Amino acid sequence: MVTKVFRAIGMISGTSIDGIDTALMETDGREYVEPLAFMSHSYDPEFREHLRGCFGKKEGAANPQVAAFERELTQLHAELVHKFLIENLLTPDAIDFIGFHGQTIWHKPEAGETVQIGDGDLLAELTGIPVINDFRSADVAAGGHGAPLVPLYHRALAAELPKPTAIVNIGGVSNITWIGGEADDQMLAFDMGPGNALIDDWVFRHTGKPYDEFGQLAAEGKVNEELVAEFERHLFFEEKPPKSLDRDCFKGFMPKEDVSLKDGAATLTLLTAWAISQGMKFLPEKPRTIYLTGGGRHNVTMMRWIEQLTGLPVGSVDDLGWSGDGLEAEAFAYLAARSFLKLPLSLPGTTGVSRPVTGGIYHRA
Repeated sequence: MVTKVFRAIGMISGTSIDGIDTALMETDGREYVEPLAFMSHSYDPEFREHLRGCFGKKEGAANPQVAAFERELTQLHAELVHKFLIENLLTPDAIDFIGFHGQTIWHKPEAGETVQIGDGDLLAELTGIPVINDFRSADVAAGGHGAPLVPLYHRALAAELPKPTAIVNIGGVSNITWIGGEADDQMLAFDMGPGNALIDDWVFRHTGKPYDEFGQLAAEGKVNEELVAEFERHLFFEEKPPKSLDRDCFKGFMPKEDVSLKDGAATLTLLTAWAISQGMKFLPEKPRTIYLTGGGRHNVTMMRWIEQLTGLPVGSVDDLGWSGDGLEAEAFAYLAARSFLKLPLSLPGTTGVSRPVTGGIYHRA
């Protein structure tokens, strides 16, 4: 069967709130995926703090502060699209659509609530390119967790890998995609625990730097065993998947101010590694290898601790020739194509939804 190949841009501002990733890919929304280009834009500290100020406001753009920032965020995305097109010698009419994730500011799926800010109509108007956004709402409305949404893209990328395999994304939150085979019922995905969010917040608060580069601070610190023991008793780790988390679900485990920079970094890094190892007990079968993606794959200390705690080989998706930095942005280009074709974005095994569900809202240019 001959299928149409779309050229799509994917954009995401993730839970780590470090910036906006933009990727270009060709895809048929099914098996064919060909990443073509990637660009990352880092937020300046003031913008990041304004964004952080929107978290927890479940009324979304009905809040005047959030509405004003949503417009600013959307305008920034439009500026980056124009820059991206120029850098890649493209015009707007060469792009079929933009997959626009926006920024999640509230996520409570058990109450049927998930809120992403980002104005799809405005982005389409400013770029001259159709936009598909609001990828999570349909899943949550159908009883799913609305997250994680990247697993179907993971499966398309991993078609030739020996199975079972696992891809663990360590962004603001950590999540896993387990792939046992190509059938829908041979996939399992869920949020595992904190990712980089707490570590990044801790390091930024003490140094003004956005993250612990290569995990050097953690490597030199001493873990607070008492805080780790309290963390291990959290009920989330006994809940069966699929399950999902808000970025700030574990902010109560931030070390106290009298803890040193390095000790705090070590403790928070171990919490993330332990949560990932704990999640392995829910997998139908142990994976041959764990491949890390997201910013956490650069944290050498975290990677070493995950390997020690799981007893499994741990590598980076970059070892497979994938783009560990661009993967999530690529995923939303892929999901935009699936949304346009009315194909599922989520499955019972990936978000806990009762049936395969499509989603997304199309905005004409």
